[in-house]
Amino acid sequence: MLDEELRRLLTVGREHYVAHDWDAAEKVLVEVIGSHRGFADVWNMLGVIWHGRGKLAEAQGAFEEALKLNPTYTEAALNLSVTYNDLGRYVDARNVYGEAIKRTRSAPRSLDPFVKGKLANMHADLGAAYAAHGLYPEAVREYHNALELCPAFGDLRTRLALVLRDSGDRLGAARELEIVKTTQPAYLPARLALGTTLYMLGRRDDAVHEWEAVLGRDPDSKAARLYLRMARDDKDGSKSEPPPGVPVPVASSPSEATLDDILNGYDVPGLEDKPSSS
Repeated sequence: MLDEELRRLLTVGREHYVAHDWDAAEKVLVEVIGSHRGFADVWNMLGVIWHGRGKLAEAQGAFEEALKLNPTYTEAALNLSVTYNDLGRYVDARNVYGEAIKRTRSAPRSLDPFVKGKLANMHADLGAAYAAHGLYPEAVREYHNALELCPAFGDLRTRLALVLRDSGDRLGAARELEIVKTTQPAYLPARLALGTTLYMLGRRDDAVHEWEAVLGRDPDSKAARLYLRMARDDKDGSKSEPPPGVPVPVASSPSEATLDDILNGYDVPGLEDKPSSS
């Protein structure tokens, strides 16, 4: 049985941890394991604190201790996988992650929402890595895996749409972005991406409508203003074409770019809009 002082320390330590008061949490939780080393969640919390401070060896030890006490502790397993990866132990990271995934698939409905979110983001990160190397089918698969866990994550669905668009599936990209627009109309990165995708599909008026909707919610959106101006310039025929065989240079500023430059992936500085929450 736990004595009253240990119960009090556990309660106080967990409260500090939830409040992100890392210094106070660490002090209390270290005191807890000094007298009782059998709390898997305490080891996991300490591991998170130490990982955040760059004390990777200590974090690794804490997560491993948590898993010794509770081998089915999915959150600790995921945290250990991330730590192994940060330490360059990629094979160990993959093995621990694989075991965690195997366990979650055996009882997916029992997953805590926090764990679901962490797993979804890990799938998305892997998808981004595949996409960066042009492995679009593999990237799409990972984003679908992420959305199976967290279908309401509009940012993940938007990232899936961009991969679909880059792979040539513009209609598929538009469908995914329309879902985000319907379910999270205030998530403006999806509305911007929907506009560019519709423009690529030849639906200029629909694209303009999306960019105008973004400006209606965020009048300071530099990207939406630039897209609208360039779409109108293109319509007026004011865009100049380079001679045949002459490559189009990377734009050094937004004013030198054309809309086709932006849609074809040229580096146009100054387009960073502040993120919008749903």
